[in-house]
Amino acid sequence: MKILLISYLDRPVTSRVTAARPRLVYDIATRLVRHGHAVSLLGTGDSRIPGVKVIPVIPKALHRMGAFENPFYTHTLLLSKMVHMLEGIGDRFDVIHNHCRPETLNLLASDHIRTPIVTTLHNEITSRRDEVFSLFTKAYFVGISKAQKRLAGKTRIFRVVYNGVDPSIFRYREKKGDYLLWIGRLSKARGAHGDFMDPKGVRWAIRLARETGLRLVLSGNVEDPEFFDKDVKPFLGAKIRWVGPVGPEQPLSKREVADLMGRARAFLMTPNLFEPFGLVVAESMSCGTPVITFDRGGPSEIVKDGVTGFVVSPRAGVRGLAAACAKIDEIDPAACRARVEKYFTLDRMVEAYERVYRELPPK
Repeated sequence: MKILLISYLDRPVTSRVTAARPRLVYDIATRLVRHGHAVSLLGTGDSRIPGVKVIPVIPKALHRMGAFENPFYTHTLLLSKMVHMLEGIGDRFDVIHNHCRPETLNLLASDHIRTPIVTTLHNEITSRRDEVFSLFTKAYFVGISKAQKRLAGKTRIFRVVYNGVDPSIFRYREKKGDYLLWIGRLSKARGAHGDFMDPKGVRWAIRLARETGLRLVLSGNVEDPEFFDKDVKPFLGAKIRWVGPVGPEQPLSKREVADLMGRARAFLMTPNLFEPFGLVVAESMSCGTPVITFDRGGPSEIVKDGVTGFVVSPRAGVRGLAAACAKIDEIDPAACRARVEKYFTLDRMVEAYERVYRELPPK
């Protein structure tokens, strides 16, 4: 098949980029090429994927282009260019797989091209998003967890396809260290009173470590240094450690992340908001590392409670997390790896997308 993948313009799609969405686009593209498909990418000119033709909307990713006087205007303008380009080239392909953000802009081209567009929804389906997505009645939306699909009261979700990880990078390791691991994004989003919203829940991990005395390793991308300086840095010391530079991009390579995951006693997933999937959960389990997660969305489907980790009610807070930590040695690392191999590998993900492509109506 001739397949066009569409990525967003914030970041390039390369083997080095660790942000979840472009990383998944890269992994899908490389597996599709391996399966004999002719794959192209509509995105940034600095994207590099072996065997994939890159069709640049802009020469390099937005975050590499410097500051703009009006970032929203510039980004919207360039996304409009993407839609226009899609209208011009769309009929050259058998399938278009859309991973852009926002997801709906490229769907505006649907009435001008014959090729069906599959759109993977990578974020939470809020009531506002549900309302807008539902306007596109002919769209083929793919959810990334059953929990995410349940939020779509109005939107028709065509299929659910779980994200996948590369077991050759996130390798199994039976012997563990003595630290808990938290990796995530320190969001720049603020609430009504000006405080950082902390959607990924780094504060929960820090509170757990402080109240239990357990060792904690933290890492991730920091969208606003003030968040780090106010809510993380004051608590760093012998028991709580930050790994890597502090900056807007994840500072560690995939192999460095895999090494941290493989040696961790447990991985913490403590979101304050709904988590559509939770790729780091599957990555940790692939390393044989059990996961302690709040029951908020996709991670509850990845983790088999009591077998590959523990699913904790958010209302139980630190008390619930601490109780799970006390039982974590009961979890067999081999069971964690086996669950990933059964449900959450790259090959399983791409095979599922190929089935979706085949189920689409012909042009």
